[in-house]
Amino acid sequence: MIKYKLICKDCDISFDSWFSSSAEYEKLKKQRFLNCHICNSKNVEKTLMSPSILAQKNNFKTDKKIKKYIETKQMLLKYQKFIKKNFDYVGENFSYEARTVHYENKKSTKGIYGTATREDLIELKEEGIEVEMIPWIKNTTN
Repeated sequence: MIKYKLICKDCDISFDSWFSSSAEYEKLKKQRFLNCHICNSKNVEKTLMSPSILAQKNNFKTDKKIKKYIETKQMLLKYQKFIKKNFDYVGENFSYEARTVHYENKKSTKGIYGTATREDLIELKEEGIEVEMIPWIKNTTN
């Protein structure tokens, strides 16, 4: 998408308009589909435009958010690596396996991790079974 500042040569008003490409603008102009929204004149042209530049404050805020996002993602990946190394993966059977560990007093066994619904986690907590949920992200680097 490209945004052009247009001006009506008849009533001298300027306005912005979006186009899929510069070629699309030229095509519409040639077919006389561009018109002024005030006086309905077909005498509409592109004007000079300055590039869209973010203010320094906005860049600072954006950079801060990006930095925080990257730090959080790295920390989650670190947790995931620790969990994979030190816990047994039980997949979709997490609720069943958590109950088995809890009720059969298998305290000497390794911890477990897997997939459970929010409802399953609530039920497990109501039964007095200690469970925690962390976001699981894929380690994709761009």
